[in-house]
Amino acid sequence: MNLAIILDMVADGSDGRVLIGDRAEGMTAAALRERASAGAARIASAGADRLLYLGPNGPAFPVALFAATLAGVPFLPLNYRYGDRQLADVLDRQDDPLVVTDDPQRVQDAATISVEDFLSLPLTEAAPLTAGEIDAESVAVLLMTSGTTAAPKSAVLRHANLAAYIFGSVEYGTAGEDDATLVCVPPYHVAAVANALSNLYCGRRIVYLDRFTPEAWLDLAERERVTHAMVVPTMLVRIIAELEARGGPGPSCLRSLSYGGAKVPGEVVEKALRLFPETGFVNAYGLTETASSIAVLGPEDHREAASSADPGVRARLGSVGRPLPSVEIEIHDEDGRPVAPHVVGDIVVRGGQVAGEYLEAGRTVRADGWFPTRDRGYLDEAGYLFVRGRADDTIIRGGENIAPAEIEDVVNAHPAVLDCVVAGIPDAEWGHRIGAFVIARPGRTLNETELRAWVRERLRGSKTPDQVIAVDEFPTSPTGKILRRELVARVESATV
Repeated sequence: MNLAIILDMVADGSDGRVLIGDRAEGMTAAALRERASAGAARIASAGADRLLYLGPNGPAFPVALFAATLAGVPFLPLNYRYGDRQLADVLDRQDDPLVVTDDPQRVQDAATISVEDFLSLPLTEAAPLTAGEIDAESVAVLLMTSGTTAAPKSAVLRHANLAAYIFGSVEYGTAGEDDATLVCVPPYHVAAVANALSNLYCGRRIVYLDRFTPEAWLDLAERERVTHAMVVPTMLVRIIAELEARGGPGPSCLRSLSYGGAKVPGEVVEKALRLFPETGFVNAYGLTETASSIAVLGPEDHREAASSADPGVRARLGSVGRPLPSVEIEIHDEDGRPVAPHVVGDIVVRGGQVAGEYLEAGRTVRADGWFPTRDRGYLDEAGYLFVRGRADDTIIRGGENIAPAEIEDVVNAHPAVLDCVVAGIPDAEWGHRIGAFVIARPGRTLNETELRAWVRERLRGSKTPDQVIAVDEFPTSPTGKILRRELVARVESATV
């Protein structure tokens, strides 16, 4: 199975409805296939061995994705926020790419085509390949990892991985004629690829938001009568703040709102449930290396947890749900053995959508088929997955391994705290000292001595923060991941 088969299924089974863009003037599935075929012919005529996409969200993104498929070359969307040096470094790692971009002047020493010209290519030329000629094990998409702990690597997703995700999580042609999804995640993130494929496969129209602001997001959702959307946590926080400022609920047309990519405080989720009373919430957990989501907390889970008096059930609002039927998830100890429920260990996953592969390092899937996500967490008795953070975030203080999430939960329970991030600050004597970066609730004042005593009463002394640092906001990546290294760097630079 490959992405070209998915494109053919959508184009041949479509009833002519618009699937990309404005309902009146957007692109049908048949037009998408025509544009992708023309793009594939352009790739072939350029002799390119890879198609790069450097631009914002928009119709050119799915066209480029399928054009690369029909040309038989990998598709690599790039971060349009790269500085000139970062962009040059990535381009230097390519051989003979063709770059689709909204700013050709930024690209040096590589063949380029503007987004406008790419979408206006003649439709007379056939694509170099048909669906039957594309190997399911060939590379479909390359995605640059975020590089939070090391230089970015090129994650490999093969056609078989992406097809396994689509067929394991989406039902073909099930969307209603009026269904529309609002996509505002960056095009270089795995969620953008997954959103394009899954929404087209089920027949749901995709509406793109070029640059996110909460005002633009809410206005576009209302204007296009959006029924489904996906946001990262920082976006959800800003949307909630905008709704509170407006003094009204969220758009009544919105039936489903997915969020994921980073930890979301329970208070934020509860506010969202109140402000979107007609909306079903979905928390999705996945990785680039797993071709998107592997676990989901669905609307019924949210409603049951939010209304339950049972602490165990209510705690599931802080989980990422249960594994998709197409994957297996286990928690392993350091020797690779499964652990009991509620025991924190390494989250591992296996299934057809799991790639676990990098151009620079090969496959990292173990011989038994399990892929180590490098996330830590636990499963409860009912199979709900709780993510406790990255293994790389572990604080090693005096030889003791300490999970930041355990301390964060305690600090966040203090009445003066809105949100907290805990990180290890390098220390010559202890290896790490514990730093708690805290955002205060409006109108409240943080007292470092009081906060440290609060933690000491609830956890042992070795887990008490050595420093409490007040901040106004947390630095995040474009996909909403909190950049702990930047918080630590602020402390280190202040002590130099």
